[in-house]
Amino acid sequence: MTLRWHPAGGRGRLKALVAERVRDRIDPGDLAEVSAAERRLRVREEALGVLREHRVVLPARELTGLVSEVSDEVVGLGAIEGLLRDPEITEVMVNGPDDVFVERKGRIERVESGLFEGEEAVLHLIERIVGPLGLRVDESSPYVDARLPDGSRLHAILPPLSLCGPAVTVRKFGLTPIGPEDLVRLGTVSKEMLEVLGRAVRERANILISGGAASGKTTLLGALSSFIPSGERIITIEDAAELRLGQPNVVRLEARPPNVEGTGAVTVRTLVRNALRMRPDRIIVGEVRGGETLDMLQAMNTGHEGSMSTAHANSPIDLLARLETMALMSDVDLPVNHVREQIASTIDLLIHTTRLSDGRRVVFRVTSVEGLSAGRPALRDVYRFERGRGLRQTGDGVASTESTRLTPALVGEGP
Repeated sequence: MTLRWHPAGGRGRLKALVAERVRDRIDPGDLAEVSAAERRLRVREEALGVLREHRVVLPARELTGLVSEVSDEVVGLGAIEGLLRDPEITEVMVNGPDDVFVERKGRIERVESGLFEGEEAVLHLIERIVGPLGLRVDESSPYVDARLPDGSRLHAILPPLSLCGPAVTVRKFGLTPIGPEDLVRLGTVSKEMLEVLGRAVRERANILISGGAASGKTTLLGALSSFIPSGERIITIEDAAELRLGQPNVVRLEARPPNVEGTGAVTVRTLVRNALRMRPDRIIVGEVRGGETLDMLQAMNTGHEGSMSTAHANSPIDLLARLETMALMSDVDLPVNHVREQIASTIDLLIHTTRLSDGRRVVFRVTSVEGLSAGRPALRDVYRFERGRGLRQTGDGVASTESTRLTPALVGEGP
């Protein structure tokens, strides 16, 4: 077959044909044995060879772009590879082949159309990602969660569950974790507040971070974890591993979805129970969503103070209600009053994050849990975010030593 360059509308077809020829020429097993840089070099050489053989003449810029796209198609992530390489982009959202959006600096932007040549191209992308991981996505299993080699998190869902065609969401993670000083620089927390939270971590306060999707919960959790003394043993448990801690004695556990036969799943709850047998000083659960909440509370209350986790919620009060519901989802039959007592006696601080209209993530409230009042956990705000003024310490005093493990020195004497 002769390859022909058509300036109007034929570039996508040309790229697909060159990529097909390159795949025919290269043994995937050979590529798997070399570095990522070497894989790309071999693919580029083969692509140039294919174009020369078929006497395809292109301007230098077009040639370079086409060869790079073929390389992305064969050994990268195809149409979204360039988006994932952009350091300003933190999330890529494919709503079917014709609608692609990205989150750039906290704001969502639409990407010009033409990245995918129909639904088959999106399906091919999904299969290339999840296949090597031993996962599958098809009509019998129409959604999948996976972790990319660079640590980014992928979720894909297919029709008929998705009415807009195959949808893909990729959450990127930077090569360097965001540290506490970065949070101050980005305006997420004030310097004074960071000192308070750092002291809370060092003094082994049990902390839960709440917020909506993409509000910075996991980023804050990772930054606060850096305050844990290096001599302590930490077990991290996540659905998809994101946390990267710098302490020397860290064991990272990651849940496992079912395999292609639908068996072999390992849940976060199972990992929490295993962690209790691994002599942890602290347990960090990336996110609690169900029955593992009760196990987490019991761990915090039985010698593992200073543990931390995150959960989706709209406010600290909503977080407590969610904790009750999730704890009651366990297989242990407990009265709700007992669960409330356990929450009130176990949790010390609730930190609520949010994303502002300008895309900035901030800590919106820091709330101390003050024991029980009228049968429910009592809350007291320590910090509240005020628009135009940032984070301010509240004027209603500090948490008392009788009702919480936080001391007045930990919370501070005022602005």
